[in-house]
Amino acid sequence: MSIEQRLKELKLDLPAPPKPLANYVPVVRVGDLLFLSGVLPSRDGQLVMTGKLGQGLTVEQGVEAARIAVLNGISIIRSSTGSLDLVKQIVKMVGYVASAPGFTDQPQILNGASDLLITIFGDAGRHARVAVGAAELPRHAPVEIELIVQIMS
Repeated sequence: MSIEQRLKELKLDLPAPPKPLANYVPVVRVGDLLFLSGVLPSRDGQLVMTGKLGQGLTVEQGVEAARIAVLNGISIIRSSTGSLDLVKQIVKMVGYVASAPGFTDQPQILNGASDLLITIFGDAGRHARVAVGAAELPRHAPVEIELIVQIMS
Protein backbone atom coordinates (compact mmCIF):
# COMPACT_ATOMS: atom_id res chain seq x y z
CA MET A 1 0.00 0.00 0.00
CA SER A 2 1.33 3.42 -0.88
CA ILE A 3 1.80 6.10 1.75
CA GLU A 4 -0.79 8.25 0.02
CA GLN A 5 -3.29 5.36 0.26
CA ARG A 6 -2.37 4.80 3.91
CA LEU A 7 -3.20 8.44 4.68
CA LYS A 8 -6.64 7.97 3.16
CA GLU A 9 -7.15 4.71 5.06
CA LEU A 10 -6.21 6.49 8.31
CA LYS A 11 -8.57 9.37 7.39
CA LEU A 12 -5.72 11.85 7.73
CA ASP A 13 -5.96 14.99 5.64
CA LEU A 14 -2.70 16.84 5.41
CA PRO A 15 -2.94 20.59 5.84
CA ALA A 16 -1.46 23.02 3.35
CA PRO A 17 2.27 23.39 4.04
CA PRO A 18 2.82 26.18 6.58
CA LYS A 19 4.49 29.32 5.35
CA PRO A 20 7.78 30.44 6.96
CA LEU A 21 7.44 32.96 9.80
CA ALA A 22 10.76 34.69 9.06
CA ASN A 23 13.71 34.67 6.64
CA TYR A 24 14.21 30.94 6.04
CA VAL A 25 12.92 28.19 3.77
CA PRO A 26 10.76 25.30 5.05
CA VAL A 27 13.01 22.61 3.60
CA VAL A 28 16.45 22.23 2.03
CA ARG A 29 17.40 19.23 -0.08
CA VAL A 30 20.99 17.99 -0.03
CA GLY A 31 21.46 14.88 -2.15
CA ASP A 32 18.82 12.41 -1.03
CA LEU A 33 18.19 14.15 2.31
CA LEU A 34 15.54 16.71 3.20
CA PHE A 35 16.25 18.98 6.16
CA LEU A 36 13.02 20.51 7.46
CA SER A 37 13.05 23.74 9.41
CA GLY A 38 11.22 23.84 12.72
CA VAL A 39 7.49 23.17 12.33
CA LEU A 40 4.84 24.37 14.78
CA PRO A 41 1.39 22.95 15.60
CA SER A 42 -0.61 25.30 13.41
CA ARG A 43 -3.56 25.21 11.05
CA ASP A 44 -4.20 27.90 8.46
CA GLY A 45 -1.35 29.99 9.83
CA GLN A 46 -2.65 30.00 13.42
CA LEU A 47 -1.32 27.98 16.34
CA VAL A 48 -3.87 25.44 17.56
CA MET A 49 -2.72 26.07 21.14
CA THR A 50 -0.14 28.08 23.02
CA GLY A 51 1.54 27.71 26.37
CA LYS A 52 3.86 25.46 28.30
CA LEU A 53 3.60 21.83 29.27
CA GLY A 54 3.27 21.43 32.99
CA GLN A 55 1.85 24.95 33.29
CA GLY A 56 -1.57 25.22 31.74
CA LEU A 57 -1.19 22.44 29.14
CA THR A 58 -1.63 18.74 29.86
CA VAL A 59 0.46 15.87 28.51
CA GLU A 60 -2.48 14.90 26.29
CA GLN A 61 -2.60 18.40 24.80
CA GLY A 62 1.16 18.26 24.21
CA VAL A 63 0.85 14.91 22.45
CA GLU A 64 -1.85 16.39 20.17
CA ALA A 65 0.34 19.46 19.47
CA ALA A 66 3.21 17.14 18.47
CA ARG A 67 0.88 15.19 16.13
CA ILE A 68 -0.31 18.40 14.46
CA ALA A 69 3.25 19.70 14.08
CA VAL A 70 4.45 16.48 12.46
CA LEU A 71 1.45 16.47 10.08
CA ASN A 72 2.59 19.93 8.99
CA GLY A 73 6.07 18.52 8.49
CA ILE A 74 4.70 15.67 6.38
CA SER A 75 2.83 18.25 4.31
CA ILE A 76 6.13 20.06 3.69
CA ILE A 77 7.73 16.77 2.61
CA ARG A 78 4.90 16.08 0.15
CA SER A 79 5.10 19.63 -1.21
CA SER A 80 8.85 19.28 -1.71
CA THR A 81 8.82 15.82 -3.35
CA GLY A 82 5.41 15.68 -5.01
CA SER A 83 4.61 12.36 -3.32
CA LEU A 84 5.10 10.80 0.08
CA ASP A 85 5.79 7.53 -1.69
CA LEU A 86 9.29 8.89 -2.33
CA VAL A 87 10.13 8.82 1.39
CA LYS A 88 12.74 6.15 1.99
CA GLN A 89 13.35 6.79 5.71
CA ILE A 90 12.51 9.29 8.42
CA VAL A 91 16.08 9.62 9.67
CA LYS A 92 15.86 11.92 12.67
CA MET A 93 13.44 14.09 14.57
CA VAL A 94 14.41 16.84 16.97
CA GLY A 95 11.54 18.02 19.14
CA TYR A 96 11.41 21.03 21.39
CA VAL A 97 8.78 21.18 24.13
CA ALA A 98 8.00 24.47 25.89
CA SER A 99 8.30 23.29 29.48
CA ALA A 100 7.48 24.73 32.87
CA PRO A 101 10.17 24.30 35.53
CA GLY A 102 10.22 20.69 36.69
CA PHE A 103 8.40 19.28 33.63
CA THR A 104 10.31 16.21 32.43
CA ASP A 105 7.89 14.34 30.14
CA GLN A 106 9.26 15.74 26.88
CA PRO A 107 9.80 12.22 25.45
CA GLN A 108 6.16 11.33 26.11
CA ILE A 109 4.99 14.50 24.34
CA LEU A 110 7.10 13.72 21.28
CA ASN A 111 5.76 10.16 21.15
CA GLY A 112 2.67 11.79 19.63
CA ALA A 113 4.77 12.67 16.57
CA SER A 114 6.92 9.52 16.59
CA ASP A 115 3.95 7.17 16.85
CA LEU A 116 2.20 8.94 13.97
CA LEU A 117 5.31 8.73 11.75
CA ILE A 118 5.49 4.97 12.36
CA THR A 119 1.75 4.56 11.76
CA ILE A 120 2.01 6.37 8.43
CA PHE A 121 5.39 5.20 7.12
CA GLY A 122 5.76 1.81 8.86
CA ASP A 123 9.37 0.80 9.46
CA ALA A 124 10.52 3.73 7.31
CA GLY A 125 9.01 5.97 9.99
CA ARG A 126 11.30 4.67 12.75
CA HIS A 127 13.83 7.38 13.49
CA ALA A 128 16.52 8.67 15.80
CA ARG A 129 15.20 11.37 18.09
CA VAL A 130 16.14 14.13 20.49
CA ALA A 131 13.62 15.53 22.99
CA VAL A 132 14.53 18.96 24.38
CA GLY A 133 12.78 21.02 27.01
CA ALA A 134 12.73 24.72 26.14
CA ALA A 135 11.90 27.80 28.18
CA GLU A 136 10.13 29.48 25.24
CA LEU A 137 9.31 28.65 21.63
CA PRO A 138 8.29 30.93 18.74
CA ARG A 139 4.85 32.55 19.11
CA HIS A 140 4.39 30.74 22.47
CA ALA A 141 4.04 27.39 20.68
CA PRO A 142 4.07 24.37 22.99
CA VAL A 143 6.02 22.18 20.54
CA GLU A 144 8.38 22.63 17.59
CA ILE A 145 9.62 19.73 15.47
CA GLU A 146 12.35 19.44 12.87
CA LEU A 147 12.96 16.43 10.64
CA ILE A 148 15.67 14.90 8.49
CA VAL A 149 14.20 12.65 5.81
CA GLN A 150 15.86 10.40 3.24
CA ILE A 151 14.07 10.27 -0.09
CA MET A 152 14.49 8.03 -3.11
CA SER A 153 16.79 9.63 -5.63
